[in-house]
Amino acid sequence: MRKSYRVKKEADFQTVFETHNSIANRQFVIYSLDKPEQPHFRVGISVGKKIGNAVHRNWVKRRIRQSLLELKPQLRQDVDFIVIARPSTDGMSMAEIKRGLIHALKLAKLLDFADDDEESTIEEKN
Repeated sequence: MRKSYRVKKEADFQTVFETHNSIANRQFVIYSLDKPEQPHFRVGISVGKKIGNAVHRNWVKRRIRQSLLELKPQLRQDVDFIVIARPSTDGMSMAEIKRGLIHALKLAKLLDFADDDEESTIEEKN
């Protein structure tokens, strides 16, 4: 995912957090902020030290980034959002991480599938 799709600055992270617009499931917490003036979404990923050592944290971040890249056409484009991984993501497979992320993004109303067939096709690829 290109760097223009990432929330990189601390001030941008704080702006999204301060909206208090969040949802959570067992694997992820997602904070979002509507930004209608921007051309595409931006995402920040946070994986805390409770996940494990740096190798495990980087592994989880890579899986989240890859899942978001695969879901890019279905994601709302007018938002900034932060994905925070919970400790239960450590040791999960790529398919499990993607399934949990899809669930959280749908709860946050950031992911839109035209129909259920498309959703099941994406999940079957894992």
